Amino acid sequence: QLQLVESGGGLVQPGGSLKLSCAVSGNMLVYYDIGWFRQAPGKEREGVSCMTTGGRTEYQDSVKGRFTISRDDVKNMVYLEMNSLKFDDTAVYYCAAGKFPVVRGLGFLPTEYDYWGRGTQVTVSS
Repeated sequence: QLQLVESGGGLVQPGGSLKLSCAVSGNMLVYYDIGWFRQAPGKEREGVSCMTTGGRTEYQDSVKGRFTISRDDVKNMVYLEMNSLKFDDTAVYYCAAGKFPVVRGLGFLPTEYDYWGRGTQVTVSS
């Protein structure tokens, strides 16, 4: 069993930056693919970025070039660095871990992840 706890969300102006963190406990992160998802009010949860155990990354088109996912398997931490934030990035952001959904080509499907954090709110507003 993994436990995931996100942090780093907040209120930021358009064009600003935030770095989300996800602390993982209960097992070694190195055994899992990881993902960041977000859910805005009235919308379905969507995949933002994901990463294999080997370091291969994928990004949703709307965040390419602006967001960077990373992992530190020694510290059992996952990160999402977000730059040039837009109003449409406003959502609750969740980190997730699972047994190789990214490798299987399913990295943006929430149902393929076994473990989830409770989320952190990101609000982009002027």
